[in-house]
Amino acid sequence: MNKILKAQFFVDDLSDDQKHVITNINDYIKQGLTGDTSSVAIIQGAAGTGKSVVLMELVRQYMTDHRYKTSLVVNHPELYKAYQDLAESIPNMKASDIRRPTSLINYAQKNNKKYDIIFVDEAHLLYSKSEPYAHYRGQNQLTDLMNLAKVVVVVYDFEQVFQSKMYWDKDLLFKTIGSHPHKSFDMNFQYRMVASDEQVAWMDDLSAEKPLKPFPDNSDFEFKLFDTAGELFENIKKRNKEYGMSRVVATSGFPRIDGRHNVEMDSFSLPWDEWDPQRTHWAKREGSITQVGTIYTLQGFDLNYVGMIIGPSFGYDPKTDTMTIIPEKYSHKEIFKKRKDRQFTRDEYKVFIANVLNVLMKRGKYGLYLTAYDDALRKRLLELAETGK
Repeated sequence: MNKILKAQFFVDDLSDDQKHVITNINDYIKQGLTGDTSSVAIIQGAAGTGKSVVLMELVRQYMTDHRYKTSLVVNHPELYKAYQDLAESIPNMKASDIRRPTSLINYAQKNNKKYDIIFVDEAHLLYSKSEPYAHYRGQNQLTDLMNLAKVVVVVYDFEQVFQSKMYWDKDLLFKTIGSHPHKSFDMNFQYRMVASDEQVAWMDDLSAEKPLKPFPDNSDFEFKLFDTAGELFENIKKRNKEYGMSRVVATSGFPRIDGRHNVEMDSFSLPWDEWDPQRTHWAKREGSITQVGTIYTLQGFDLNYVGMIIGPSFGYDPKTDTMTIIPEKYSHKEIFKKRKDRQFTRDEYKVFIANVLNVLMKRGKYGLYLTAYDDALRKRLLELAETGK
């Protein structure tokens, strides 16, 4: 089994909290398998709380036991590749039982297939509307999955919602589940980062446009601010040589220059990440050190160090001393796609964009290197770091 993937998705020494959640979900699954209607187990938690570790322990338990008809689905192409790699290394587990949700739904409906358990990682990426371009013609993928299985185990983080076609909140989730039996299993303990609770709260406050304050210095988590993206990149390359799995990431909004749509700032100019049909996921490829990662290649993955470039759609308001979110400067149009069933406000689009920043900042287990495209925002962050006020 690939060592990097094993370290992320399988933990030899599970915490007491994780063991407790797994035991409770196991009890719920066994109860649901004897029921007359589909039931839903909801694993909830913020980024880095170990949701995927818990899910994969359950996956390894049930998907290697041929008494059960099972499938694992994830609507994220890079995670899909990772799970395919893992499956090939786990005895009695079939990689063919891991699918994208649209693929499983279309296959099962065409062939009248039913399942005992369907596991869904990153369920906040399920389509909550028809998406014919992606060959999904249903109205809600969770509804379709519930119709296929006795038990559906879903992993949700509502703070990782960032597109209208994948819009979820608790109201929509429970409306979709309707009268089906369901139970929530909450995970509120941080495992990815060595950062303290106060340092994680700083990232949350920055994304939420709260007044700026110095980054707390109360853990081994390494936080550095840079005046140039070029200097940030040089430091990330050093960390990558020393520890591996260190990458530069950015949010959308960088202008096209001479026809190029690179991330360009001061001496820094690199292309965005590229989708590749190869099985190796983006963060593991050696060549990705010379590309800029996005939510589409890194959601659900751990890095050791992340170099975060806050893009042009974030500014600074000196009156409130806050970072501001400017949707009009966010150039990735998928976020703004219209829906027939609901309208989104400017503030809701701002939340989508804030979620992208928040998720990317939390990719690094051991450190966050940070800079900002906006001159005023970058200056204020550096000032706070230097003076503490």
